Amino acid sequence: MQNLYDKNAPKKATNLSINSDLLTKTRQLEINLSATLEQALQQKLAEQNIENWKQENAPAIKAYNRFVEENGLFSDEYRQF
Repeated sequence: MQNLYDKNAPKKATNLSINSDLLTKTRQLEINLSATLEQALQQKLAEQNIENWKQENAPAIKAYNRFVEENGLFSDEYRQF
């Protein structure tokens, strides 16, 4: 599968606004904000790519399912169950 993004790309500083209490408690626990945000964004990007793939391939999946309903699976004759 193709990479979601270039993991070797340089880091870039950015400004964010987040809940102040959340930030305070996160810092008290010494949670790495940059690493945590990168993990969350990577997960969100992967989820969105899956959804995009499903939408882009929906017509082909629907056509295949219709074909199977009408004709069965190619392997039906070899089933043992």
